[in-house]
Amino acid sequence: MSEASIRIIASPESWIEQAAIDQLHHTAQLEGIDRVVGLPDLHAGRGIAVGAAFWSRTHVYPHLVGSDIGCGMALWRCALPLRKFRLDAAERKLRGLESPWSGDHAGRLDEAGLPSNLLGNALGTIGGGNHFAEVLRIDTAMDAVAFAGLGLDPAAVYLMVHSGSRGLGHAILERHMVRHNVTGLVAGEEACVDYLVEHDQAMRWATLNRAVIAERFFDRLGTTGERLLDICHNSVTSHRAGWLHRKGAAPADKGLIVIPGSRGDMTYLVRPRDDPGDLALQSLAHGAGRKWSRSEARDKLVRRFSISDLERTSLGSRVICEDRDLIYEEAPQAYKDIHQVVRDLEQAGLVDPVATLRPLLTYKTRRP
Repeated sequence: MSEASIRIIASPESWIEQAAIDQLHHTAQLEGIDRVVGLPDLHAGRGIAVGAAFWSRTHVYPHLVGSDIGCGMALWRCALPLRKFRLDAAERKLRGLESPWSGDHAGRLDEAGLPSNLLGNALGTIGGGNHFAEVLRIDTAMDAVAFAGLGLDPAAVYLMVHSGSRGLGHAILERHMVRHNVTGLVAGEEACVDYLVEHDQAMRWATLNRAVIAERFFDRLGTTGERLLDICHNSVTSHRAGWLHRKGAAPADKGLIVIPGSRGDMTYLVRPRDDPGDLALQSLAHGAGRKWSRSEARDKLVRRFSISDLERTSLGSRVICEDRDLIYEEAPQAYKDIHQVVRDLEQAGLVDPVATLRPLLTYKTRRP
């Protein structure tokens, strides 16, 4: 069986671990996979490289999307002026967000065109792993014309939410794996159609989940917000008479995207450029990408830093994470340099940076 073409978009200054490259080559050997692209945030995942896109003319592979179907990043501009934001007060107010949302689950699901009983108890919750909600402010505008044209306000507070379909996507993938394991689904056949119906439901659920999370944060902070963007980075979509799988890869054909660094670094707001040759499969990095695995991060950092050290960042922001293991696993040191990732994308002709946003407060989890 021939191997699909593989393109890795990264400069010599960027370190890409061999394990991630090996995973790309393994995926390139799957039946029907025609093209594989690795982005600058590429890193090894659980059998599948993260920060990659995979295109097939004939097959859909659910395990290339993974269990968190619809996971993505959304950004809101808050009505709260930056001059009125108080970090200590915000840290005190942001509590109880792990408990189920007390709103109208059935009504919101129905409005989104979803079954009214579809995993309602999890709606409005962030989840674990690398998911978070973050309060930010504008740090630097690189493109003054684009910045002004987008209506961005340097005097405003912003909220970014990174979450997905929670247990729904996991259940969908588990059902598929029991029936088909990692065998590809032939496009158009019943099994593929059934998966895509569930996949699209999980996508809508994830988008709604990010919106409800934002509403909960606004309620705690006493403000409202306007959503500027919502971009998914785990999905499979039709693309050029085939099927494009993105695993930790942001779309380049949906307008502005945010590319966050670690929880102690900047987030970039970028404008994708046209890619007429489809060299990157219309995909971009979705973040900084891991430098160390979770176990490596714990082992390397637990002897060097206390939990209180990691609750404050070099940028002066704060991190709320009351899970001892998670705060080490998600420490800034465990991630690659976001500035290098964005430089790689810019040098490849894929993006124009518009602005950077500086974190003020990152929320991951509190004990119920």
